[in-house]
Amino acid sequence: MEIFALIGHSGTGKSHQAPVMARDQKIDYIIDDGLLIKGNYNLAGRSAKRESTRFGAIKRALFKDPEHASQVKDKINEIKPERLLIIGTSRRMTEVITENLDLPKPAYYFTIEEVSNPESIKAALTIRSTENRHVIPLPTFEIKKEFPGYIIDPLRSFFTKHSSQPESLPVERSVVRPVFSTLGSFYIAEHVIIDLVDYIISDIPGVYKVMHTELKNGKVRVVLNIDLVIDLVAIPGMRIDALLQEVQQIAKEAIEYQTGFYLDEVNVYARKLHLHNDIKKDRESIRKHITS
Repeated sequence: MEIFALIGHSGTGKSHQAPVMARDQKIDYIIDDGLLIKGNYNLAGRSAKRESTRFGAIKRALFKDPEHASQVKDKINEIKPERLLIIGTSRRMTEVITENLDLPKPAYYFTIEEVSNPESIKAALTIRSTENRHVIPLPTFEIKKEFPGYIIDPLRSFFTKHSSQPESLPVERSVVRPVFSTLGSFYIAEHVIIDLVDYIISDIPGVYKVMHTELKNGKVRVVLNIDLVIDLVAIPGMRIDALLQEVQQIAKEAIEYQTGFYLDEVNVYARKLHLHNDIKKDRESIRKHITS
């Protein structure tokens, strides 16, 4: 199976342009915002735009829910597509989707700038920011039951300029206003994430204290750095490497689950070693334990 990826920032018109790119690349199936789509039909999945929060929408689009992922995986295994197009905001996002759906990583990456023009991208961004309109690459009749009261307008386009096909390509889409957009916005401060990390990992055996936590939220990657003071004797088997791996995994899973943020990288460092007074007197026994 060949996996293609179409990448672009939110609101740049990826869902609008995806059917044209799929036609050009002879791709019959598209994964977009939690849905597995073929032509004018949704074959499996649930749209992320039906979630009540933005974080819920992110999780849905990434197929974080096992039941949701299983439904789409089963359908993919049934139809066995030769080519599949995955739409995402970054290379990493499309790779996470393939991981959660047990698919190969994308072999071909296209950016929205390669399949659209600057004027169209600018117009799409303006509409998203001012009217909060989102496009789903399905006709209105196909999503009407799933979006009661949230469909703004059906959209029918004829593409000729950017498609390699000489004939016009009629494409039906639906413009919707997601459920989460009707609830206003919310913000999670960085110090909340830092306090959350401290709360989550402080009770792990071997973690004496969280010295410092840093969240680097760049344009492309989100990185979490954690500095620890460790209690060597409290670590099972005195395996520092095993402790750091455990902290890394627990922190990543818990933060992503509780906040909806996707962490590209979690780095955990053992900066200091804490020894109790009575243990300091018995360093020789510790050496024997480690070397045995």
